[in-house]
Amino acid sequence: MTANRRFRNVTRIGPVQVATSYDGRGREKHTAACTAPRCCNFSADYDSRAAAELAARTHRCPVR
Repeated sequence: MTANRRFRNVTRIGPVQVATSYDGRGREKHTAACTAPRCCNFSADYDSRAAAELAARTHRCPVR
């Protein structure tokens, strides 16, 4: 089963993108994902936008 998400309210904080979408049960989720090349594949879902933005601000890529 594939996840067909429609992201909205996408912002970029450094190399990390933060977006809002709905999960499979209709709940609003906020995702933070690093888009830097050779990063450690950082991505996570959060219940609040503030938590996702905090994760984006504090994320440090191991390769610089």
